This record gives sequence, structure tokens and C-alpha cells, in this order.
Amino acid sequence: MENSEKDNKYFRAKERVEEIKKFYNGLTSYIIVNIFLAILNYWLDGWNYPWFLWSAGPWAVGLLFQAAKVYGWNPAFSKDWEERKIKEFMEEDNETNTSTRWE
Repeated sequence: MENSEKDNKYFRAKERVEEIKKFYNGLTSYIIVNIFLAILNYWLDGWNYPWFLWSAGPWAVGLLFQAAKVYGWNPAFSKDWEERKIKEFMEEDNETNTSTRWE
């Protein structure tokens, strides 16, 4: 039982590291692309119309949601909440299967 528990912990940790890695890759892309677009915007019309913000704004919102998911900033739906609900549903299922209400 200990090995399977260690394996589960390892795979959960590995999955979390992958999520964090994806977030930082997305953040790096965001910074590089929007710096390029800002420079291009300045070069083409000198800030008369900051059109690069049309991509920067929604992308930033998406990154905020991804960060909230990765770092568990939403207390209502955190990993702990998920695990509690899974255990609750499993217990309900066990109670339903062991009851004799149909007999």
C-alpha cells in the first residue's frame, strides 16, 4: 500500500509541476509577444492608437485564470475541495451499494 501511495503522490506532484511549467511558458510568451507588439505599435504610429492592448488585455485575463487554477487561488474549488468531494461521493456510493432498500 505504501508504494502505491508514494506513486500517487509522485504523479500528483509531477502533474502539478507540469501545470506550473505551462503557466510560466504562457507568461513568457505573453511578455515576449506583447513587448514586440508594443514596439511595433510605437514604430508604426507613435502611440496615437495603442492597438497592441487589444491582445494584451484578454490574454492577461486568461493568464490570471490560469494562475488561479495552478496556484489554487479560488478557495471554493481548490484541490482540497475536489478531494473532499470525491471522498464524499465515494462514501455515498458505498452507502448506496450496501443498503438493502430494494430487497
